[in-house]
Amino acid sequence: MTARQVLVVDDEIGIRELLRDILQDEGYQVTLAENAAEAREYLQHSRPDVVLLDIWMPDCDGITLLKEWGTGGMLTMPVVMMSGHGTIDTAVEATRIGAFDFLEKPIALQKLLKTVTTALKHSEQLPKSDMSLLSLGKSAVINELRQRLEQVSMSKAPLLLIGEKGSGAEFCAKFLNQANTPWMELLESQRLADAPLDLLEQLREGVLFIPEVSDLDKTQQKGLLVLLAKAEKYGTRVVCGTSQPLPDLVAEGTFDNGLLQTLSVNTLRIPSLADHREDIPDLVRTMAFLLVETTTSPYREFETAALNMLRNADWPGNLSQLDSVIRNLMQTSLGEKISLDDVNRVMGQFTPLQTAVIQQSTPVENLLPIDLDQPLREARDQFERLYLEHHIQKANKNMSRVAEAVELERTHLYRKLKQLGIKTK
Repeated sequence: MTARQVLVVDDEIGIRELLRDILQDEGYQVTLAENAAEAREYLQHSRPDVVLLDIWMPDCDGITLLKEWGTGGMLTMPVVMMSGHGTIDTAVEATRIGAFDFLEKPIALQKLLKTVTTALKHSEQLPKSDMSLLSLGKSAVINELRQRLEQVSMSKAPLLLIGEKGSGAEFCAKFLNQANTPWMELLESQRLADAPLDLLEQLREGVLFIPEVSDLDKTQQKGLLVLLAKAEKYGTRVVCGTSQPLPDLVAEGTFDNGLLQTLSVNTLRIPSLADHREDIPDLVRTMAFLLVETTTSPYREFETAALNMLRNADWPGNLSQLDSVIRNLMQTSLGEKISLDDVNRVMGQFTPLQTAVIQQSTPVENLLPIDLDQPLREARDQFERLYLEHHIQKANKNMSRVAEAVELERTHLYRKLKQLGIKTK
């Protein structure tokens, strides 16, 4: 059995080494960090099972670092705060923002071991980290989006999110979903036409998210109007996304004007990835780490030149396209680090297929984004992964349409996605 990982963050070398010796004697694998900067660096490429975090440090105090991890969606492990000047107020504040427990120095041996053991049991029940609004970045446009969402979260009125496909509408919708309340991303639009009130009954006090409202047919639009009229009674928040200009669809006669007016009361624009390129390096690291957590892919750091290339590239598919490229890079690169050559290789693989006239003499391995020198099973898995990710992105994550396009029964499709490590939400 693999030893459990403990990260100790403390600026006092004597305390760090004492805690390391005690925990190593108990069979734990211990990493030491003398300040917040080292702790941040460690969490870029590893996730410990538990963190022991000192509150008073010279470069950045532990409470601030804990808040940073919380708002960045990185609190996927229990954090035990430590302090030689502990007060009830400090312990309460640390617990409020996400700390698992609080230890006062000098730390008694039995208290330390009991707390770590309890924290590790708690760690096993924590969900894996996932992409969220909090992990989209720290740029001005994302901070403004977050502030506007916090503002509209005070009511349960319908909300229309306007943005390019793949920009992260689902993250905004989930941001409005309060803990321990129902959530649904509607993937079977016909339910709006067949039984809209059943959806409200299922989602009392929760959130219903419709990824692309412009895809609804006239009957489904009428069902949505019925649902919106009754939503307040059930305490249900309805959030709709669109990448299409709805007024143009109304003019064409394909979208109901009454539905547009109802949805237009609250609207927010979601920035495209081109609007916050400065966030791309952090997004790349987050996506890479999430892939490591949810698959067997080893973690690889990105060289600075590679990150610069990704930041300056065009992303018409926005976050969805970036995620596909990161998955490709992580799973097909050979070196310990992902280089500029790796990024050029993956980014350039699709261009010839779209723009060049393919000559009969062109070797097939130059046309496919797959390493044909690997064993058949790995090559087949890689092709199926690329194929299914293409259809998921093309269908905007509507799994009914994906199943229809690839001609697989839904249960078989979900089993295949799980086998390949493909996340659809």
